Amino acid sequence: MPEIIEKKTIKNIDFNCDLAQAYGVYKNSHEYELLDYVSSVNISCGFHAGDPIAIKEALLKAKDKNVAIGAHIGFNDIQGFGYRPVELKEDELESIVVYQVGAIMSFAKAYGLSIEHVRPHGAMYKLCGEDFTFASSVAKAIKKCSDWLVFYAPAGDITSKVGDYVGLPVAQEVCLEKTYNADLTVDYSVPDNTNNYDIIKRFQHLLHTSQLRNNLGGMSYVEADTIHFSNKYQGAVDLIKEASRIITPAPVNYINAKASGWVD
Repeated sequence: MPEIIEKKTIKNIDFNCDLAQAYGVYKNSHEYELLDYVSSVNISCGFHAGDPIAIKEALLKAKDKNVAIGAHIGFNDIQGFGYRPVELKEDELESIVVYQVGAIMSFAKAYGLSIEHVRPHGAMYKLCGEDFTFASSVAKAIKKCSDWLVFYAPAGDITSKVGDYVGLPVAQEVCLEKTYNADLTVDYSVPDNTNNYDIIKRFQHLLHTSQLRNNLGGMSYVEADTIHFSNKYQGAVDLIKEASRIITPAPVNYINAKASGWVD
């Protein structure tokens, strides 16, 4: 007998995007186009992308828009834009995470800001969604920087278990253009969907039911806290504009504080 999943409406959700995805003379001329519509941003830390000038500019742009700021960490792979996995011992992985988070924390402090979350990039993001041991190592390193940082990670059981195991707040992230397996891991063999009509329909269904259609044709339940919007696609601005008409996003920490009764 098939499992009956109770429908659950999502009333609050965060929209996030990546910034400082540049390095030296290589600039991303489109990355600020989404900034008017997100509630949080992930600033690259210099390993897969981002240099001091790009980081400063991104921080000040985020400050001007009053959005939550996070560190966007990755493997030390400028040439491959962080998409290639790097085999590291646990202490080496801890070191590169702390180094990157510390860089954004210091930059933020210099401009009267603080960071609220950490989001992995590329190959590191993929491993965090598929490997509990790896994800736990990343989460432990983040916690060494601050107990209050939220770990933005791929939606699914691994992220939930890592949060409980490490004692670190997590945000379950969905990428609407991705194809998901039944267990909510991403099926990276399938190209990203760039049809905004399909993506918006998927988003509406997620908000109304907390479910995503998986690659088996069934539905997978997801506790979605944040949606990642990528500026890599030509229709990204139109997509996030339409999503913003459906629901007004709010940062994860604000949503958590509201649920606890700390804010109205």
